[in-house]
Amino acid sequence: MTRSLDRIDQKILEILQRDARISITDLSEQVGLSPTPCGRRLKLLEESGLIEQQVVLLEQKQLGLPITILVQVSLETQTRDKLDAFESEIAKIPEVMECSLITGSAADYIVKIVMPSLDHYQQLLLDKLTNMPGIRSIISNFVLRQPVRKTALPLNHLK
Repeated sequence: MTRSLDRIDQKILEILQRDARISITDLSEQVGLSPTPCGRRLKLLEESGLIEQQVVLLEQKQLGLPITILVQVSLETQTRDKLDAFESEIAKIPEVMECSLITGSAADYIVKIVMPSLDHYQQLLLDKLTNMPGIRSIISNFVLRQPVRKTALPLNHLK
């Protein structure tokens, strides 16, 4: 982090992580500033790159995507070219929500996928995943329940 955050900056970030659509007036009231200085701080936080983007979180099940699969992918070799090739191909699949290169496991990647049905996942697995070059193995883990789901990053270590 290149910029130190004071208590007000931290409070702004905490509030925005809960509600990015909050008005400057309401935000300024909650952090104890007038709207103009609060707006300036927000602009500085955005320009510094601490605020990457603002998004709307959609309800997955209501949109007909009730199935979440965590797929462990192992590559035949872990050269830079092979890793880059896999990452480029997996990024093209719209149902892929996250892809993480990992260590400490037999797998090289954990890929989070959302699907409308098991039939759709079977098609994706057979038509796309297993046809990617350089894959040694694929293990599919189906999420039964998600007791914790957060999008807000913890900021208490900054205090």
